[in-house]
Amino acid sequence: MDLLPLDHPRLKKNNFDLLRLLLAMTVCLVHAAELSDFASLNSLSGILSAKVAVQAFFVVSGFLIVMSYERSSSLTSYASKRLRRIYPAYFTVVLLCALGLVLVSQQPLQEYFSLAWLKYLVANLTFLNFLQPTLPGVFESNRLAAVNGALWTLKIEVLFYVAVPLLVYCIRRFRRLPVLLFFYCLSVAYAELMTFAAVQTGVAFYERLARQLPGQLSYFMAGAILFYYLPFFERRIGYLVSLAVGVLTVNFLFPLPLLQPFALATLVLFFGLFLYAGNFGKYGDFSYGVYILHFPVIQILLISGWFRERPWYFLFIAVSITLIGAILMWNLVEKRFLLRSSHYVGATAQLETETPVKQPASL
Repeated sequence: MDLLPLDHPRLKKNNFDLLRLLLAMTVCLVHAAELSDFASLNSLSGILSAKVAVQAFFVVSGFLIVMSYERSSSLTSYASKRLRRIYPAYFTVVLLCALGLVLVSQQPLQEYFSLAWLKYLVANLTFLNFLQPTLPGVFESNRLAAVNGALWTLKIEVLFYVAVPLLVYCIRRFRRLPVLLFFYCLSVAYAELMTFAAVQTGVAFYERLARQLPGQLSYFMAGAILFYYLPFFERRIGYLVSLAVGVLTVNFLFPLPLLQPFALATLVLFFGLFLYAGNFGKYGDFSYGVYILHFPVIQILLISGWFRERPWYFLFIAVSITLIGAILMWNLVEKRFLLRSSHYVGATAQLETETPVKQPASL
């Protein structure tokens, strides 16, 4: 078994925090355009792609989560890190929506806190958002009544976390590259089969199944492959990036489902590892907060009806509130549950030591 690239210099200086924030903001902008249906914002959906942004998120997860497991001293340590990182903020957002949106519900208090409300709370707290995506009387006049339609990816992310120990076991038990390629190809085959079934039958349910696990696993696996073979990737970076650009260009005209996930992963990790833009993580990781907060923020602004004639003002307010909420979520919730070994904690400590302390004036 080849040595793992756990001490590779590029892993210490990377753009993953900044990249994830840009991806989260992409999803936010596209959802603002699609949920509002404002004609002036249609260009955002044409230029940006929430689908590609989510796929890129899964690529980054594949790289970082597999690395996290390989660095963990035990399964318990790995599980603790993943739970601390994802669940406190998730729990907070679900609870805030369940309790706070009573203020905008069209149902009276006693009908709002009903069996449907309890089902929403239980389903969403257990990542089963599809079982109850709405709250009684909430956002019913909006284009979409879902409280937080962005959360569907979180159950896939959690399933990735669960699958990683099994994946690494197979890698250690058998040959690494065949195992990685097997799961990659299996994912592509599943997604193509479900897409074909949707086209042949006209049943949209198959298309939704294609977006679920294991349909998205190919992007996660592409990130994992590039982690395990990072030295190879670095030595051939120019060739691989050029090939990836070519594949993605052709993919716009003629779909290349077997190659597209790896091509996208190549570009994502090129920007994440090879164009260092500074230690953005010293300010915190706001990407997760942006991702899980933006949808209900947009829905609340739309139900107010204040921005029908001012779509760009609506977009500015939605993004601003989301960013402020993400900063608060990081400082009040997320950061408090991280282990001291987290690089975010270390980066914050470094920032504090670099900031000169203002001495009190002499009396």
